[in-house]
Amino acid sequence: MSYPPPPGGWHDPSAGPQSSPPVDPYAPEDPYAVGKSPYAPPPGDPYAAPGYPPAGYPPPGAYPPPVHPGYAPPASRTNTLAIVALVLSLVGFTSCITAPIGAIMGHVARRQIRETGEQGEGMAKAAIIVGWILTALLVAGIIFYIVMIAIAINSDSTTNY
Repeated sequence: MSYPPPPGGWHDPSAGPQSSPPVDPYAPEDPYAVGKSPYAPPPGDPYAAPGYPPAGYPPPGAYPPPVHPGYAPPASRTNTLAIVALVLSLVGFTSCITAPIGAIMGHVARRQIRETGEQGEGMAKAAIIVGWILTALLVAGIIFYIVMIAIAINSDSTTNY
């Protein structure tokens, strides 16, 4: 009784000599063969421009060698005017006069950020929102007090002694 060959194609020594598969002369060379580095540049044009890797480098499926160590890119600067605008807008909770100044500076900071590419867009936007809300509350409070004073003056003058 004969059994089918096992998976993996190993040769049964009792069956006699086994011939190896024919070698394809047109098959591409294995870059991972013993003694060959997958990062070694393939033989190329000796007259090519120096400093540039030849075509087909690195071999397909291989990672290129690292160009530099993995340092983080330098952090982009935060716009100073955006920071100052946010601080002034938040200080507007206690002294309402700084809120409109912070809002205006926030608009200027956003324009600078668009031109220079700095960071701080969110801080500038927060300064604008907080500054204008506090300014509106300040104006509403002033109008409320003026109306209350006017009502008090008109109602007080109609009393008899």
